[in-house]
Amino acid sequence: MLRPDAKLLTLEVPVIKPNEYVRDLIPYVPGKPVEELERELGIRDAIKIASNENPLGPSPLALRAVSEALAKLNRYPDGDAFYLKHKLAERLGVNPGNLIFGNGSNEVIEIVARTFMKPGDEAVMGEFAFIVFPIVTQAVGAKAIISPMLDLTHNLRDIFERITPRTKAVFIANPNNPTGTIVKKEEFEWFLERVPEDIIIVVDEAYFDYVEDPDYPNSLDYRRLGKSVITVRTFSKIYGLAGLRLGFCVSSEEIISYMNRVREPFNVNSLAQVAAIAALDDKAHVARSRAINREGLEYLSRELRKMYLPFAPSFTNFILVDLGTDPIIVYNALLREGVIVRPVINYGLKTHIRVTIGLPEENERFISSIKKLLSS
Repeated sequence: MLRPDAKLLTLEVPVIKPNEYVRDLIPYVPGKPVEELERELGIRDAIKIASNENPLGPSPLALRAVSEALAKLNRYPDGDAFYLKHKLAERLGVNPGNLIFGNGSNEVIEIVARTFMKPGDEAVMGEFAFIVFPIVTQAVGAKAIISPMLDLTHNLRDIFERITPRTKAVFIANPNNPTGTIVKKEEFEWFLERVPEDIIIVVDEAYFDYVEDPDYPNSLDYRRLGKSVITVRTFSKIYGLAGLRLGFCVSSEEIISYMNRVREPFNVNSLAQVAAIAALDDKAHVARSRAINREGLEYLSRELRKMYLPFAPSFTNFILVDLGTDPIIVYNALLREGVIVRPVINYGLKTHIRVTIGLPEENERFISSIKKLLSS
Protein backbone atom coordinates (compact mmCIF):
# COMPACT_ATOMS: atom_id res chain seq x y z
CA MET A 1 0.00 0.00 0.00
CA LEU A 2 1.10 3.59 -0.62
CA ARG A 3 1.93 5.74 2.37
CA PRO A 4 -0.50 8.65 2.91
CA ASP A 5 2.23 11.11 2.05
CA ALA A 6 3.43 9.26 -1.03
CA LYS A 7 3.30 11.14 -4.33
CA LEU A 8 2.15 9.47 -7.52
CA LEU A 9 4.39 9.82 -10.54
CA THR A 10 2.61 11.53 -13.41
CA LEU A 11 3.81 10.91 -16.92
CA GLU A 12 3.53 13.15 -19.91
CA VAL A 13 1.54 11.11 -22.44
CA PRO A 14 1.93 12.32 -26.02
CA VAL A 15 -1.18 12.74 -28.08
CA ILE A 16 -1.23 9.79 -30.47
CA LYS A 17 -2.98 10.42 -33.75
CA PRO A 18 -3.79 7.55 -36.10
CA ASN A 19 -3.74 7.85 -39.86
CA GLU A 20 -6.71 9.86 -41.05
CA TYR A 21 -8.17 6.94 -42.93
CA VAL A 22 -8.05 4.83 -39.76
CA ARG A 23 -9.46 7.60 -37.58
CA ASP A 24 -12.50 7.95 -39.85
CA LEU A 25 -13.27 4.23 -40.06
CA ILE A 26 -16.69 3.10 -38.85
CA PRO A 27 -16.13 -0.21 -37.01
CA TYR A 28 -18.05 -3.33 -37.91
CA VAL A 29 -20.84 -3.98 -35.38
CA PRO A 30 -21.77 -7.66 -34.94
CA GLY A 31 -25.26 -8.92 -34.23
CA LYS A 32 -26.58 -8.92 -30.67
CA PRO A 33 -25.89 -12.21 -28.83
CA VAL A 34 -28.85 -14.12 -27.37
CA GLU A 35 -27.30 -14.02 -23.90
CA GLU A 36 -27.00 -10.23 -24.00
CA LEU A 37 -30.63 -9.78 -25.01
CA GLU A 38 -31.90 -12.11 -22.30
CA ARG A 39 -29.77 -10.35 -19.70
CA GLU A 40 -30.89 -6.87 -20.77
CA LEU A 41 -34.62 -7.58 -20.97
CA GLY A 42 -34.90 -10.34 -18.39
CA ILE A 43 -36.44 -12.76 -20.87
CA ARG A 44 -35.78 -16.40 -21.73
CA ASP A 45 -35.86 -18.58 -24.84
CA ALA A 46 -34.85 -15.79 -27.22
CA ILE A 47 -33.90 -16.75 -30.76
CA LYS A 48 -31.20 -15.24 -32.92
CA ILE A 49 -31.87 -15.11 -36.64
CA ALA A 50 -29.53 -12.22 -37.34
CA SER A 51 -26.05 -13.43 -38.27
CA ASN A 52 -26.64 -16.05 -40.97
CA GLU A 53 -25.49 -18.91 -38.80
CA ASN A 54 -26.39 -22.54 -39.45
CA PRO A 55 -29.41 -23.32 -37.22
CA LEU A 56 -28.48 -27.01 -37.12
CA GLY A 57 -25.18 -26.20 -35.46
CA PRO A 58 -21.81 -27.71 -36.30
CA SER A 59 -21.24 -31.02 -37.98
CA PRO A 60 -21.35 -33.88 -35.43
CA LEU A 61 -18.11 -35.17 -36.96
CA ALA A 62 -16.50 -31.79 -36.36
CA LEU A 63 -17.62 -31.78 -32.72
CA ARG A 64 -16.06 -35.20 -32.19
CA ALA A 65 -12.81 -34.10 -33.81
CA VAL A 66 -12.63 -30.99 -31.63
CA SER A 67 -13.26 -33.04 -28.49
CA GLU A 68 -10.43 -35.40 -29.37
CA ALA A 69 -8.04 -32.51 -30.06
CA LEU A 70 -8.56 -30.67 -26.76
CA ALA A 71 -5.72 -32.45 -24.98
CA LYS A 72 -3.21 -30.95 -27.43
CA LEU A 73 -4.05 -27.30 -26.81
CA ASN A 74 -0.64 -26.76 -25.25
CA ARG A 75 0.85 -27.06 -28.75
CA TYR A 76 0.91 -24.36 -31.40
CA PRO A 77 -1.29 -25.13 -34.40
CA ASP A 78 0.11 -26.23 -37.73
CA GLY A 79 1.06 -22.86 -39.19
CA ASP A 80 0.66 -24.14 -42.74
CA ALA A 81 -2.59 -26.06 -42.09
CA PHE A 82 -0.95 -28.92 -44.02
CA TYR A 83 -3.58 -31.64 -43.63
CA LEU A 84 -6.54 -29.31 -44.09
CA LYS A 85 -4.89 -27.68 -47.08
CA HIS A 86 -4.28 -30.98 -48.85
CA LYS A 87 -7.74 -32.34 -48.09
CA LEU A 88 -9.48 -29.19 -49.29
CA ALA A 89 -7.24 -28.92 -52.36
CA GLU A 90 -8.24 -32.43 -53.39
CA ARG A 91 -11.92 -31.62 -52.79
CA LEU A 92 -11.76 -28.45 -54.91
CA GLY A 93 -9.54 -29.87 -57.64
CA VAL A 94 -6.70 -27.38 -57.08
CA ASN A 95 -3.09 -27.58 -55.91
CA PRO A 96 -2.29 -27.02 -52.22
CA GLY A 97 -0.26 -23.99 -53.30
CA ASN A 98 -3.49 -22.38 -54.54
CA LEU A 99 -4.89 -22.13 -51.00
CA ILE A 100 -4.46 -19.83 -48.04
CA PHE A 101 -6.45 -19.89 -44.79
CA GLY A 102 -7.54 -17.13 -42.46
CA ASN A 103 -9.19 -16.45 -39.13
CA GLY A 104 -12.54 -16.31 -40.89
CA SER A 105 -12.97 -15.14 -44.47
CA ASN A 106 -12.85 -11.57 -43.14
CA GLU A 107 -9.16 -11.98 -42.39
CA VAL A 108 -8.53 -13.40 -45.85
CA ILE A 109 -10.16 -10.32 -47.39
CA GLU A 110 -8.04 -8.11 -45.13
CA ILE A 111 -4.88 -9.95 -46.22
CA VAL A 112 -5.80 -9.25 -49.84
CA ALA A 113 -6.09 -5.53 -49.07
CA ARG A 114 -2.82 -5.38 -47.14
CA THR A 115 -0.99 -7.35 -49.81
CA PHE A 116 -2.12 -5.54 -52.93
CA MET A 117 -3.39 -2.07 -52.00
CA LYS A 118 -1.73 1.07 -50.64
CA PRO A 119 -2.68 4.71 -50.00
CA GLY A 120 -3.87 6.35 -53.21
CA ASP A 121 -5.13 3.13 -54.79
CA GLU A 122 -8.78 2.46 -55.56
CA ALA A 123 -11.07 -0.55 -55.20
CA VAL A 124 -14.49 -0.78 -56.86
CA MET A 125 -17.46 -2.40 -55.09
CA GLY A 126 -21.26 -2.31 -54.98
CA GLU A 127 -23.03 0.15 -52.68
CA PHE A 128 -24.81 -2.62 -50.75
CA ALA A 129 -21.98 -5.14 -50.90
CA PHE A 130 -20.44 -6.82 -47.85
CA ILE A 131 -19.44 -4.06 -45.44
CA VAL A 132 -15.98 -5.52 -44.82
CA PHE A 133 -14.96 -4.52 -48.37
CA PRO A 134 -14.93 -0.75 -47.76
CA ILE A 135 -13.54 -1.23 -44.25
CA VAL A 136 -10.41 -3.10 -45.35
CA THR A 137 -9.99 -0.75 -48.30
CA GLN A 138 -10.03 2.36 -46.13
CA ALA A 139 -7.88 0.68 -43.47
CA VAL A 140 -4.93 0.55 -45.90
CA GLY A 141 -5.48 4.10 -47.11
CA ALA A 142 -7.06 3.16 -50.43
CA LYS A 143 -10.33 4.62 -51.72
CA ALA A 144 -13.57 2.69 -52.13
CA ILE A 145 -15.30 3.51 -55.42
CA ILE A 146 -18.99 2.74 -55.05
CA SER A 147 -21.15 1.33 -57.84
CA PRO A 148 -24.94 1.75 -57.45
CA MET A 149 -27.02 -1.42 -56.97
CA LEU A 150 -30.39 -0.26 -58.24
CA ASP A 151 -31.88 -3.77 -58.22
CA LEU A 152 -29.97 -4.85 -55.09
CA THR A 153 -27.54 -6.78 -57.30
CA HIS A 154 -24.01 -6.00 -58.43
CA ASN A 155 -24.06 -4.14 -61.74
CA LEU A 156 -20.85 -5.47 -63.29
CA ARG A 157 -21.14 -3.23 -66.34
CA ASP A 158 -21.25 -0.17 -64.12
CA ILE A 159 -18.37 -1.54 -62.02
CA PHE A 160 -16.34 -2.00 -65.20
CA GLU A 161 -16.98 1.62 -66.21
CA ARG A 162 -15.58 2.79 -62.85
CA ILE A 163 -12.22 1.09 -63.31
CA THR A 164 -9.38 3.61 -63.69
CA PRO A 165 -5.58 3.43 -63.78
CA ARG A 166 -5.70 3.68 -59.98
CA THR A 167 -7.92 0.63 -59.59
CA LYS A 168 -6.12 -2.25 -57.89
CA ALA A 169 -9.06 -4.46 -56.95
CA VAL A 170 -12.73 -5.18 -57.57
CA PHE A 171 -14.80 -6.76 -54.80
CA ILE A 172 -17.83 -8.87 -55.70
CA ALA A 173 -19.90 -10.80 -53.14
CA ASN A 174 -21.72 -13.54 -55.00
CA PRO A 175 -24.19 -14.24 -53.43
CA ASN A 176 -24.19 -10.80 -51.90
CA ASN A 177 -24.59 -10.06 -48.22
CA PRO A 178 -26.92 -8.45 -47.12
CA THR A 179 -29.15 -8.55 -50.21
CA GLY A 180 -28.98 -12.31 -50.94
CA THR A 181 -28.86 -11.70 -54.70
CA ILE A 182 -26.49 -13.23 -57.26
CA VAL A 183 -24.66 -12.21 -60.41
CA LYS A 184 -25.34 -14.79 -63.12
CA LYS A 185 -22.99 -16.46 -65.59
CA GLU A 186 -23.55 -14.24 -68.61
CA GLU A 187 -22.80 -11.03 -66.72
CA PHE A 188 -19.86 -12.55 -64.85
CA GLU A 189 -18.27 -13.85 -68.04
CA TRP A 190 -18.84 -10.52 -69.81
CA PHE A 191 -17.01 -8.81 -66.95
CA LEU A 192 -14.10 -11.25 -66.78
CA GLU A 193 -13.45 -10.93 -70.51
CA ARG A 194 -12.94 -7.16 -70.19
CA VAL A 195 -11.20 -6.55 -66.87
CA PRO A 196 -7.44 -5.87 -67.22
CA GLU A 197 -5.22 -8.72 -66.07
CA ASP A 198 -3.42 -6.58 -63.48
CA ILE A 199 -6.58 -5.94 -61.43
CA ILE A 200 -7.38 -8.25 -58.54
CA ILE A 201 -10.94 -9.61 -58.75
CA VAL A 202 -12.05 -10.73 -55.29
CA VAL A 203 -15.15 -12.95 -55.45
CA ASP A 204 -16.57 -13.57 -51.98
CA GLU A 205 -18.54 -16.82 -52.14
CA ALA A 206 -19.31 -17.25 -48.43
CA TYR A 207 -22.81 -18.51 -49.30
CA PHE A 208 -21.72 -20.63 -52.27
CA ASP A 209 -23.04 -23.88 -50.77
CA TYR A 210 -26.62 -22.59 -50.54
CA VAL A 211 -27.00 -21.61 -54.20
CA GLU A 212 -29.00 -24.02 -56.35
CA ASP A 213 -29.52 -21.83 -59.42
CA PRO A 214 -27.91 -23.50 -62.48
CA ASP A 215 -27.06 -20.06 -63.88
CA TYR A 216 -24.83 -19.24 -60.91
CA PRO A 217 -21.13 -18.94 -61.84
CA ASN A 218 -18.62 -20.87 -59.72
CA SER A 219 -15.63 -18.53 -59.88
CA LEU A 220 -13.22 -21.47 -59.57
CA ASP A 221 -14.27 -22.51 -63.08
CA TYR A 222 -12.69 -19.33 -64.50
CA ARG A 223 -9.22 -19.60 -62.94
CA ARG A 224 -7.51 -20.44 -66.23
CA LEU A 225 -8.55 -17.28 -68.08
CA GLY A 226 -5.37 -15.49 -67.12
CA LYS A 227 -7.20 -13.15 -64.75
CA SER A 228 -6.20 -12.38 -61.15
CA VAL A 229 -9.27 -13.96 -59.56
CA ILE A 230 -9.33 -14.61 -55.82
CA THR A 231 -12.18 -16.86 -54.66
CA VAL A 232 -13.04 -16.42 -50.96
CA ARG A 233 -15.09 -18.99 -49.03
CA THR A 234 -15.77 -19.93 -45.43
CA PHE A 235 -16.53 -22.75 -43.01
CA SER A 236 -18.78 -20.42 -40.99
CA LYS A 237 -22.02 -20.90 -42.91
CA ILE A 238 -23.18 -24.29 -44.14
CA TYR A 239 -20.50 -26.12 -42.11
CA GLY A 240 -21.64 -24.37 -38.92
CA LEU A 241 -18.17 -23.45 -37.64
CA ALA A 242 -18.61 -19.69 -37.25
CA GLY A 243 -17.31 -19.75 -33.68
CA LEU A 244 -14.01 -21.29 -34.73
CA ARG A 245 -13.34 -18.63 -37.42
CA LEU A 246 -12.02 -20.33 -40.52
CA GLY A 247 -12.07 -19.00 -44.05
CA PHE A 248 -9.91 -19.54 -47.10
CA CYS A 249 -9.25 -18.32 -50.58
CA VAL A 250 -8.19 -19.93 -53.84
CA SER A 251 -6.02 -18.17 -56.39
CA SER A 252 -2.84 -18.54 -58.42
CA GLU A 253 0.23 -19.77 -56.60
CA GLU A 254 1.91 -16.42 -57.22
CA ILE A 255 -0.92 -14.46 -55.58
CA ILE A 256 -1.07 -16.91 -52.67
CA SER A 257 2.70 -16.66 -52.13
CA TYR A 258 2.44 -12.87 -51.80
CA MET A 259 -0.47 -13.16 -49.37
CA ASN A 260 1.47 -15.65 -47.25
CA ARG A 261 4.15 -12.99 -46.72
CA VAL A 262 1.53 -10.80 -45.05
CA ARG A 263 -0.42 -13.51 -43.21
CA GLU A 264 0.23 -13.70 -39.48
CA PRO A 265 1.83 -16.95 -38.26
CA PHE A 266 -0.50 -19.42 -36.55
CA ASN A 267 -3.55 -17.42 -37.67
CA VAL A 268 -5.78 -20.52 -37.81
CA ASN A 269 -6.15 -22.34 -34.50
CA SER A 270 -5.77 -26.09 -34.17
CA LEU A 271 -9.41 -26.76 -33.26
CA ALA A 272 -10.61 -24.97 -36.37
CA GLN A 273 -8.30 -27.06 -38.52
CA VAL A 274 -9.40 -30.46 -37.16
CA ALA A 275 -13.06 -29.42 -37.18
CA ALA A 276 -12.87 -28.36 -40.83
CA ILE A 277 -11.15 -31.58 -41.88
CA ALA A 278 -13.95 -33.58 -40.26
CA ALA A 279 -16.72 -31.31 -41.54
CA LEU A 280 -15.58 -31.82 -45.12
CA ASP A 281 -16.46 -35.50 -44.74
CA ASP A 282 -19.90 -34.87 -43.24
CA LYS A 283 -21.94 -34.79 -46.43
CA ALA A 284 -25.10 -35.73 -44.54
CA HIS A 285 -24.87 -32.60 -42.38
CA VAL A 286 -24.37 -30.40 -45.43
CA ALA A 287 -27.35 -32.02 -47.16
CA ARG A 288 -29.57 -31.52 -44.10
CA SER A 289 -28.43 -27.91 -43.78
CA ARG A 290 -29.21 -27.21 -47.43
CA ALA A 291 -32.62 -28.90 -47.20
CA ILE A 292 -33.77 -27.09 -44.06
CA ASN A 293 -32.61 -23.81 -45.56
CA ARG A 294 -34.55 -24.44 -48.78
CA GLU A 295 -37.72 -25.26 -46.86
CA GLY A 296 -37.32 -22.26 -44.56
CA LEU A 297 -36.70 -19.87 -47.42
CA GLU A 298 -39.82 -21.12 -49.20
CA TYR A 299 -41.88 -20.74 -46.03
CA LEU A 300 -40.67 -17.20 -45.25
CA SER A 301 -41.12 -16.10 -48.85
CA ARG A 302 -44.68 -17.42 -48.92
CA GLU A 303 -45.63 -15.80 -45.60
CA LEU A 304 -44.02 -12.45 -46.46
CA ARG A 305 -46.00 -12.34 -49.72
CA LYS A 306 -49.20 -12.87 -47.74
CA MET A 307 -48.30 -9.80 -45.67
CA TYR A 308 -47.40 -7.82 -48.81
CA LEU A 309 -43.88 -7.23 -47.47
CA PRO A 310 -41.38 -6.87 -50.33
CA PHE A 311 -38.16 -8.86 -50.14
CA ALA A 312 -35.13 -9.39 -52.34
CA PRO A 313 -34.86 -12.72 -54.20
CA SER A 314 -32.51 -14.72 -52.01
CA PHE A 315 -30.09 -17.47 -52.99
CA THR A 316 -28.62 -17.71 -49.49
CA ASN A 317 -29.55 -18.62 -45.91
CA PHE A 318 -31.10 -15.22 -45.20
CA ILE A 319 -33.69 -12.89 -46.67
CA LEU A 320 -33.69 -9.09 -46.95
CA VAL A 321 -37.11 -7.68 -46.08
CA ASP A 322 -38.29 -4.15 -46.87
CA LEU A 323 -40.52 -2.98 -44.01
CA GLY A 324 -41.25 0.36 -45.66
CA THR A 325 -40.65 2.06 -42.31
CA ASP A 326 -37.95 2.73 -39.74
CA PRO A 327 -36.46 -0.74 -39.16
CA ILE A 328 -35.09 0.18 -35.73
CA ILE A 329 -38.61 0.51 -34.34
CA VAL A 330 -39.50 -2.96 -35.60
CA TYR A 331 -36.10 -4.36 -34.56
CA ASN A 332 -36.52 -3.13 -30.98
CA ALA A 333 -40.10 -4.41 -30.83
CA LEU A 334 -38.93 -7.82 -32.06
CA LEU A 335 -36.25 -7.83 -29.36
CA ARG A 336 -38.98 -7.50 -26.75
CA GLU A 337 -40.59 -10.55 -28.35
CA GLY A 338 -37.29 -12.39 -27.93
CA VAL A 339 -36.50 -12.38 -31.67
CA ILE A 340 -33.16 -11.00 -32.85
CA VAL A 341 -32.95 -9.93 -36.51
CA ARG A 342 -30.53 -7.55 -38.20
CA PRO A 343 -31.30 -3.98 -39.29
CA VAL A 344 -29.00 -2.97 -42.16
CA ILE A 345 -29.07 0.81 -41.98
CA ASN A 346 -25.27 0.78 -41.91
CA TYR A 347 -25.41 -0.51 -45.50
CA GLY A 348 -27.61 2.40 -46.56
CA LEU A 349 -30.72 0.21 -46.62
CA LYS A 350 -32.90 2.48 -44.51
CA THR A 351 -36.14 0.49 -44.36
CA HIS A 352 -34.84 -3.10 -44.40
CA ILE A 353 -34.05 -5.92 -42.00
CA ARG A 354 -32.09 -9.07 -42.73
CA VAL A 355 -33.55 -12.31 -41.40
CA THR A 356 -31.58 -15.55 -41.20
CA ILE A 357 -33.37 -18.74 -42.21
CA GLY A 358 -33.75 -20.67 -38.97
CA LEU A 359 -35.29 -23.90 -37.80
CA PRO A 360 -39.00 -24.31 -38.68
CA GLU A 361 -40.11 -23.21 -35.22
CA GLU A 362 -37.83 -20.15 -35.37
CA ASN A 363 -39.16 -19.14 -38.77
CA GLU A 364 -42.73 -19.52 -37.51
CA ARG A 365 -41.95 -17.46 -34.42
CA PHE A 366 -40.55 -14.64 -36.53
CA ILE A 367 -43.62 -14.61 -38.79
CA SER A 368 -45.95 -14.69 -35.80
CA SER A 369 -44.06 -11.84 -34.13
CA ILE A 370 -43.86 -9.64 -37.24
CA LYS A 371 -47.59 -10.16 -37.90
CA LYS A 372 -48.36 -9.13 -34.33
CA LEU A 373 -46.23 -5.98 -34.61
CA LEU A 374 -47.50 -4.87 -37.99
CA SER A 375 -51.12 -5.34 -37.01
CA SER A 376 -50.85 -3.44 -33.72
